[in-house]
Amino acid sequence: MNLPNKITVSRIILIFVMIIAMFVLAFIPNFHVESIGNSHINPVYLVFTIVFIIAAFTDMLDGKIARKCNLVTDLGKFLDPIADKLLNDAMMIFLLVPQAYAWEQRRDPLMLTILLICVVLMIARDLIVDALRLVAVKKNIVIAANIFGKAKTVLQMIAIPMLLLNDWPFNYFDSKWPQALQISNWFFYIATIMSIVSGVIYVYQNRNVFKEFSK
Repeated sequence: MNLPNKITVSRIILIFVMIIAMFVLAFIPNFHVESIGNSHINPVYLVFTIVFIIAAFTDMLDGKIARKCNLVTDLGKFLDPIADKLLNDAMMIFLLVPQAYAWEQRRDPLMLTILLICVVLMIARDLIVDALRLVAVKKNIVIAANIFGKAKTVLQMIAIPMLLLNDWPFNYFDSKWPQALQISNWFFYIATIMSIVSGVIYVYQNRNVFKEFSK
């Protein structure tokens, strides 16, 4: 196994460890830690944010090394998108946990509903694109990543830390805004829109994959 693939495997292991830690902490009864100063940042979420950023950085690193050193392999092509989706999709699902708790406490389902719709749309898009790639592989057709898909991933990797950090640093001036209109949530909405757009473009550009089914 070459270096880029080792980095990818390490990222997958790191993601699983983080997922286990996140959901264990999320379901510990009465678990509570004080926010950092007046920033309203949960120290535990700060740790998760740092780990998330490290994992996202390794995503860029392994691809750069693989291309620069001519170490691109089929295993790497298989593992890298899996690692990306594990990282982003798991974090998006986890973001629903504090929102569900807030809904239970305040009986205000708006933010939970909006976030749930965004997460479902983005995960559904990933499943559709993966299914398209699977069908294409069977026909020896390669579906390359496009700029819209890359933009979607970048927007997700920006929005997720912002949400984990409770809208910091924007919460210093938008904390009194409706939660659905806070800046970190707008990044998440834009990521959702870009996810849908990129998915539609993938399907349209590769519609020839389904030609035999349209006869």
